[in-house]
Amino acid sequence: MSFGSFDKRGSAPAMSEINMVPLIDVMLVLLVIFLITAPLLSHSIKVQLPQASAEPVEQEQKSIDLAIDAFGVVYVNDQEVAIDNLTAHLAPFSQEKPQPELRIRADSDTLYEVLAQVMSKSKAAGMTRLGFVTRPDSRVAAPSAVTQTESGTATSASTVGSPTSQ
Repeated sequence: MSFGSFDKRGSAPAMSEINMVPLIDVMLVLLVIFLITAPLLSHSIKVQLPQASAEPVEQEQKSIDLAIDAFGVVYVNDQEVAIDNLTAHLAPFSQEKPQPELRIRADSDTLYEVLAQVMSKSKAAGMTRLGFVTRPDSRVAAPSAVTQTESGTATSASTVGSPTSQ
């Protein structure tokens, strides 16, 4: 049987089935390879780890609550602070290790200028951890970076300055 034949009486129909034997052979070879290499991917050095009865130390994260009302009056931990004295008031907190998070709660009618001054003065005081406290929107699911506080408000932490300043 030749492919270039002009003989019309003995032409065989085209073969329409797929030979599965080579595909099965390839699959079996791959299976054997994976069965041999899978144990090699585990840790090769056996180490017997010591048992410890101590419980992990839980550190209570400190936070500073800074509130700004609609008139631009600033409160730090429920004490009224003049915006000009904010840098001096926050400076001792910035020296603590670990540094507490500054949680800013601003009234929705607060001027952007006042909020910008508060953020600038907190950065000048050395505060690197800022968080904004907001009320969650019932129509939109809260992102995973936002955490709920006890009072039902949400806080999202961010870092001021470069990533190396942490």
